[in-house]
Amino acid sequence: MRQSRILNTRDIKGVLETLNRQWGADPKKKFSQYVVLLSTKDRLYLLSRDFANVDDKKLRIDSAGLYFGEIMENREIRLSIEGSQLIGPMAEKNIADLDDGETKLWLSGADLEKDVKAEGFLILKNKNRETGKYDFLGCGKYKKEEKKILNYVPKTRRITSF
Repeated sequence: MRQSRILNTRDIKGVLETLNRQWGADPKKKFSQYVVLLSTKDRLYLLSRDFANVDDKKLRIDSAGLYFGEIMENREIRLSIEGSQLIGPMAEKNIADLDDGETKLWLSGADLEKDVKAEGFLILKNKNRETGKYDFLGCGKYKKEEKKILNYVPKTRRITSF
């Protein structure tokens, strides 16, 4: 049985290249603050650098730290909500800007019918009227032919009353 493992520098470089290819983001400096764990289900977790001092060969860890995203079969990364919040501010492409109505639909778990200039997984954001800054809401899969963004917000994190 395959075990979770801490990624080495070469593997992390591959993750960084994928993030750059998908979103035009260069999170190298941000990633240098963390140890990156790849779970048996191809999920990426970010942990404190102090974790590198632990002898992980004696531990059976499936997940630990901040869930960042999942490596999909086609080598794309589907970011978690927190992953989109880390990558979103530096992303230059594959971003969808949602209005307040679309944001409510998204956070309630609905797919969105929206035509955007993007492909594959995209980061969704909404401009906060009070602060003027963007809130990053997660990652969705854009189906170009259907002009639809598929929602991946977990049921436990959906908001049903506004």
